[in-house]
Amino acid sequence: MRSPPRQSEERATGRDWCAQVLVAGRYRLISPIGRGGMGEVWRATDEVLGRAVAVKLLLGDHADASSTARFRLEAQTAARLSHPHLVAVFDFGSWEDRFYLVMELVEGQSLGDLLKTQEMVHPEQVARIAGQAAAGLAAAHRQGIVHRDIKPGNLMLDAEGSVKIGDFGIAQFVDDPSTALTGAGQIVGTSLYLAPERALGRTADSASDMYSLGCVIYQLLVGRPPFRSDTATATLYMHVDTPPVPVRQCGVDISPAFDAYLLGLLAKQPEDRPSAEQVSDWFRTDAWRGQPEPLPPHIPSAVPPAVPAAPAAPVPSAPAVPGTPATAGGVATYRLPQPSGRRRAAPASRAAGPVPARRRSTGEAIRRRPRVASAVAGTIAFLAAVYLGTVLFAPDSGKADVQDPSPSSTAEVGSPAAGDPAGSGPGEPDEDEPDEDE
Repeated sequence: MRSPPRQSEERATGRDWCAQVLVAGRYRLISPIGRGGMGEVWRATDEVLGRAVAVKLLLGDHADASSTARFRLEAQTAARLSHPHLVAVFDFGSWEDRFYLVMELVEGQSLGDLLKTQEMVHPEQVARIAGQAAAGLAAAHRQGIVHRDIKPGNLMLDAEGSVKIGDFGIAQFVDDPSTALTGAGQIVGTSLYLAPERALGRTADSASDMYSLGCVIYQLLVGRPPFRSDTATATLYMHVDTPPVPVRQCGVDISPAFDAYLLGLLAKQPEDRPSAEQVSDWFRTDAWRGQPEPLPPHIPSAVPPAVPAAPAAPVPSAPAVPGTPATAGGVATYRLPQPSGRRRAAPASRAAGPVPARRRSTGEAIRRRPRVASAVAGTIAFLAAVYLGTVLFAPDSGKADVQDPSPSSTAEVGSPAAGDPAGSGPGEPDEDEPDEDE
């Protein structure tokens, strides 16, 4: 069976020969999909299983020992992976003078094709693409596999808009620092998404894939990669030395959280970038929207909170020091009645000043004694006058109702005595209050 023609033959013969080409006696080539530096991809039909597949052929001009070994490694690497966001590999072998690789056919377009018709992509769609691509990379990284060539052309969108990462191992063809700078037509696609450590000649790891994915996300949002210069070498220097311009400063309406996270993906040091698993989770939970987490629903308590019992008679309380509010942390507090008959001083009086509350209360009580004694004497004199007036001027009925002049019950239950804002016994410190050092 005749082999596919070279590029010069294809222009001359058209596509009539496709129906005559049967690769390995099983895969009938239908039409070309794409061509790279080392291989070409065809749409084909698996005549054994009756399904559409993609067949990748290693170009005969590059079928040396090194190229075929790397092509085989690509097939073996991709065959180890099975994930909804990775292109599946079905078969691998040799046919005539070239090797072939049979893969899942993705009915859709690449992100590169999307960017040709749509300069910028809506953040909602970008977030979905980023999360799915990161999930696929996480599956590869768990197997110890690094893609090394994440770029729009290698990220496919199927008919439902789901991401499929393809061309595992192609990066070894076009992204090797020893060959990328001299490969014709390869440096532009590589330099735009190359991680700084790769530009410095270091080995790629999983963090390198995440940097490249960050470049793709940036381009989808802004319409251009984060770094681009006139030459590939100048672009590589920008990856190493130049900080990226935040997306929001480019006039794109995304949340500050999304912008900051993307800058983290584009960090110059590999250890500063999030992993593929973290990126996938971050986009999956809609953290890119930047909205605060919703408050938990209020669940009423089955048992109402206990309410302190009201005292028998309203007893207004005041701080021990005039002008000090009886609050704790800005919230009014209430003390339950003490078992003893004598009320205790409010705790707020202790924090009112640097002087201990007991010493302050005693000093004030001593200073108040003349005022309290005068008040008591005045009260007694008033009651005596009332009594005398009742006796002298009331009609003689043979009996008289005389009130007990003792103020003790009034001071114990009613309002505090005049001149005693603390509410304790007149002129006496609160003996029930412990010392500060107890």
